[in-house]
Amino acid sequence: MRVAIAGSSGRMGRMLIEAVLGSPDLQIGAALDRPDSPELGRDCADFLGRRSGIAITSDIAAIGHAQVLIDFTRPEASLAHLAVCAQKGVAAVIGTTGFDAEGKAAITTAAVHTAIVLAPNMSMGVQAMLRLVELGAQLLAEGYDLEIIETHHRHKVDAPSGTALQLGEAAARARGQDLEPHAVFARHGNIGPRPPGSIGFSAVRGGDIIGDHTVLFAGAGERVEITHRSSSRESYAQGALQAARFLAGRTTGLYTMRDVLAK
Repeated sequence: MRVAIAGSSGRMGRMLIEAVLGSPDLQIGAALDRPDSPELGRDCADFLGRRSGIAITSDIAAIGHAQVLIDFTRPEASLAHLAVCAQKGVAAVIGTTGFDAEGKAAITTAAVHTAIVLAPNMSMGVQAMLRLVELGAQLLAEGYDLEIIETHHRHKVDAPSGTALQLGEAAARARGQDLEPHAVFARHGNIGPRPPGSIGFSAVRGGDIIGDHTVLFAGAGERVEITHRSSSRESYAQGALQAARFLAGRTTGLYTMRDVLAK
């Protein structure tokens, strides 16, 4: 399977390129980067001291040289890439976070024309965490406050993280709630006592932290914490490759990592 990598000179892009080159069933079909990237024209595997034969380009039409796109960039870039995918029938694995309602609607529309896996976090550990949070939210529904604490590097632009929101949605769903009316995203000043049934979010930004997530269930006299810590982006890359393989043979539809794992 030929894979196009978006953001190929970034840390995640390079991790994906290395992972694809190490997979005998996959090959690089295109390597994309932003128009002002100093890496344009270089072989995408130069950073590994290897030659792939694929030069980094800013021409998004190069997506058509692949069968699936893997994109962990920014919402505006991902949506532009996805439009090409929909036009050319290229499947897409989207790990980008921070989409607004309009962006999410555009992804749903694109899924009518091509197959997409959309997941804010593709690590297998986080998928297990989501299941545990659902169980915890069911068992600890009464008398327990629920807080989601996420920590990321100083360069992350969206907050809360997409993973934190997904954890909140899993907890709310398990409690028979919609997340939006129960979510608390900011606290400042004299805010009064915590509303029963609320789901709080706390975001920390600093240093080069790849991503830590904790779901805290705090009750009277005890607390339960479910935590996932990322020490490398490798788990995201391997999950993305698993999602790409899942899309082989699928022509349309919007899928999640739960669908990938259920295969």
